[in-house]
Amino acid sequence: MEFPFKAIGFDWAYTLVDLGKEDDRFPLEKVFAFLRGKQITLPDFEVFLMKSQSLFRSMIELSRTTHREARYEEVLHYLLFYFKVPWQGKASLQEILQVYYEEVYREREIFPEVVAVLEQLCRQGVCMGIISNTTNPVFMKELELESSGLKKYFDFSIYSSGVPFRKPHPSIFELAISHFQLPPSEILFVGDNPSADISGAQGVGMKTAWLNRRKERADIRPDYELTSLEDLLRIHWVEA
Repeated sequence: MEFPFKAIGFDWAYTLVDLGKEDDRFPLEKVFAFLRGKQITLPDFEVFLMKSQSLFRSMIELSRTTHREARYEEVLHYLLFYFKVPWQGKASLQEILQVYYEEVYREREIFPEVVAVLEQLCRQGVCMGIISNTTNPVFMKELELESSGLKKYFDFSIYSSGVPFRKPHPSIFELAISHFQLPPSEILFVGDNPSADISGAQGVGMKTAWLNRRKERADIRPDYELTSLEDLLRIHWVEA
């Protein structure tokens, strides 16, 4: 029996990829080493780190109420000017960000069952896209997707750092619907976050699958509840 949906939208973090331990100290140390290598005078690292964490924390708190994404690239750009780091002409902001995020991504691992599930869905002709909340620059997310080996499975990818609002705001889901060119009821959205992923997708009429790896409790009613991405392949046993 065929998969009952024509398209699937996937969340990225903790749905397809385990982010591991996220720590901004090591990525910033890499940035400082990179800039020192270009003979650029730098401020005290601990002061820079503390200011970075304070600013970024404020952006994240604001994003929870406004759904405007916190973008770390804006924080880093601000700090370079705040501390009067003479980087211009010696390095580009894109180079600096790439140094930072390549270190961040070292911790990340694709969940073991992901490739086999995506392969099976591809063979069934299911259209797939990524709709991800992220504070990372879009160009780095595209590099991450390419290096992960998963890019070939997806028709498109949408990142909140490149659009006006983050999940659960309806606009990011509506953009995905526009890409799929299908009625929302024919699209399944899969994610691990009950509020951002499940409630957000339900708000625009998508069907939903909550990937609940830890078997937690939540006040939501998804169409399906999964404990592994492999459970997607068993959805055809249930009436959609």
